[in-house]
Amino acid sequence: MTKILIANRGEIAVRVIRACAEAGHTSVAVYADQDADAMHVRLADEAHALPGATAAQTYLSADALLDAASRSGAEAVHPGYGFLSESADFAQAVEAAGLTWIGPIPQSIRALGDKMTARSIAQRVGAPLAAGTEEPLQDAHQAVEFAQEHGLPVVIKAAHGGGGRGMKVVRSFNEVEEAFCAAGREAQAAFGRSECFMERFLEEPRHVEVQVLGDGTGHVVVVGDRDCSVQRRNQKLIEEAPAPGLSADQRRELHESARRICAEVSYRGAGTVEYLLAADGTLSFLEVNTRLQVEHPVTEAVTGIDLVKEQFNIAFGHGLSFSQTPDPCGHAVEFRINAEDPGRGFLPSPGEIRRLTVAGGPGVRWDAGVETGDAVQPAFDSMMAKLIVHADSRAAALTRARRALRETVVEGPATVIPFAQMVLDRQEFAGGEDGSAGSGNLTVHTQWIESTLMPSLEAQARPEPAAQAPLQRIPIEIDGRRMLLALPQGLLAGLGTGAGPASPDSTESNPSHLTAPAPGTLVRWIADDGAAVTQGETVAVVDAMKMETDVTAHTSGTLGHLIQVGEPIQAGAALASIDS
Repeated sequence: MTKILIANRGEIAVRVIRACAEAGHTSVAVYADQDADAMHVRLADEAHALPGATAAQTYLSADALLDAASRSGAEAVHPGYGFLSESADFAQAVEAAGLTWIGPIPQSIRALGDKMTARSIAQRVGAPLAAGTEEPLQDAHQAVEFAQEHGLPVVIKAAHGGGGRGMKVVRSFNEVEEAFCAAGREAQAAFGRSECFMERFLEEPRHVEVQVLGDGTGHVVVVGDRDCSVQRRNQKLIEEAPAPGLSADQRRELHESARRICAEVSYRGAGTVEYLLAADGTLSFLEVNTRLQVEHPVTEAVTGIDLVKEQFNIAFGHGLSFSQTPDPCGHAVEFRINAEDPGRGFLPSPGEIRRLTVAGGPGVRWDAGVETGDAVQPAFDSMMAKLIVHADSRAAALTRARRALRETVVEGPATVIPFAQMVLDRQEFAGGEDGSAGSGNLTVHTQWIESTLMPSLEAQARPEPAAQAPLQRIPIEIDGRRMLLALPQGLLAGLGTGAGPASPDSTESNPSHLTAPAPGTLVRWIADDGAAVTQGETVAVVDAMKMETDVTAHTSGTLGHLIQVGEPIQAGAALASIDS
């Protein structure tokens, strides 16, 4: 039995905790202040605090995580996905502390996590590639020069990290400079690194990817492929396996090039090699994610392979449990259940989950990080859960998905469930009458939501901002040992400590006030204080749950700033006044 610290939160922490229980390992959860009673904390064998309420103080703090590992006596660390899962420095620090890192070796993370180096490796092994910069861009002027040389559209990408953050598609020369700056800001906020590079952008491509497992000695096995083309803001919403509509030659090229890329660095553990597939059949290598993917359950469903247990086996020196690519059995589709409002541009909708009814029945899997009564926290990602359905064919899987989505009920935050139901009924996604979605009738692409669906999405009711109740730590003495006791401030107020309960920012209703569309941080004013603005004009940018969102003027008039860049904000808080 090995004690494993899960350096993450939410759904993926729960997923790893359950795998630990089934594999006979002891699980150790960690938590930020607002996650003290989160589902992953309740399910783990042990839980240790990471004092703080922001990602930087907690799940992105290597020192805090290693301190928790030391306090708990953990022998290994599983990073999940996101946060520090693709940090070579963190992996190296874990190993330097004498712990087992359940993931690729630091050298592989550096080589493949740096998108420029990964491109070079892909080129060396003969993987398909679109034209792109050979080095990170030094400034916006270089970005403009690349666009002028290669033409539009282009895509600016964070050189480190993934998940669609720090990625901007540009179709106008006068937007290149701002897109470069915005991509750098998002990358810095999400990954701690702001370097970006550029590529030619393939219009209306599909997003396909290959799941691999490596034993660390150069032996790499392809587990299967997936399609993840239904995206908003370059972040996936619906994924399926196997990828529909691929020819035998396309599937062979995907699998073989992915295997060669990972074998080149003697890859260890689970990883995903991503590609774009243009409408004319052109394939282009995109990136390698050196971690477990959010969408890994669809591959598990069609292969019967538990990818987290395989991660354990590889990390602990037992190797892979299989040696060849398994034949997929049936078809699986995954729906990310995000607390977002599609009708308001997929704005995050954090808040308390008053009711959660989960679908069941044959072929239905529910991977969640929340239960009824829990809250979707504004400081972190908006994904609450994943609904995965599996059936004998794609048509049967889509039918089962319609039934499962109807059964799933969430009261409280706005969610993407109505959007997912609409997608299932669209010909572009469902394909032919039998749902087979052959290459001639599957026409979704990575920009399909923005280009086609957005105008038809209706806004949902959104919850009132939940009161924030940070923990206050009080020194106490127990049996001669000084310890810290963490309690909610509201409870302390009731005990007469003088610390009053926190409450959300509130402002009196004022028609001149421009209010924040979601909780987050103001990252930039587009329009100066005192500037004349028109209704619909973008005047500010806020970072809401790790994604930048534009704020537009609700009326025309003179703009007056009410808060400063860098200030945290609550949904509905007044950012500015616009006086006619």
